[in-house]
Amino acid sequence: MARYTGPKTKIARRFGEAIFGADKSLEKKSYPPGQHGNSRRRSKQSEYAVQLLEKQKAKYTYGILEKQFRNLYKKASSKTGVTGEILLQLCERRLDNTVYRMGISPTRSGARQLVSHRHITVNGGIVNIPSYSLRPGDVIEVREKSKALEAITDSVKANAGSYEWLEFSSDSLKGTFVAIPERTQIPEAIKEQLIVELYSK
Repeated sequence: MARYTGPKTKIARRFGEAIFGADKSLEKKSYPPGQHGNSRRRSKQSEYAVQLLEKQKAKYTYGILEKQFRNLYKKASSKTGVTGEILLQLCERRLDNTVYRMGISPTRSGARQLVSHRHITVNGGIVNIPSYSLRPGDVIEVREKSKALEAITDSVKANAGSYEWLEFSSDSLKGTFVAIPERTQIPEAIKEQLIVELYSK
């Protein structure tokens, strides 16, 4: 299964945001990576470079590789509505992202692993495809055999986030994908219009 396995702090420093979660190294080195560190002079970026960087940020944030991300864009552009908003909604509807949002895992990569290892069910059936697209009303639950896993219980205890489009019970480790989120409800600092402009060229 294809996924990014390279250095995460280096990528996060490139964007200046903790896109993979809390990172102490990022706090110490808040400037972009490079041979000469913070002293390196950086010229103004071209329009294309800015658009490309935004696309890369979205891909790394959601843990999606290029081919899959391009397919999501094609799907979004074929639908009626604002393409950039629909693109982010498709990313949010992924099962691994929803498992992360519910707090079952502290990171999206961890959520992806839980799904792949068959710890998660959707509407009572095991789903081991991280990119599985959820629909309003779908019920997501941790498998009965997996509810005692320390990684899951620790993550749920530490989770303080809640989202309007999701319902989740930390006692039963069961939740519902209530609705497709509006753009204003999605907390990611992604300028989706730049991605649309890049793919539209």
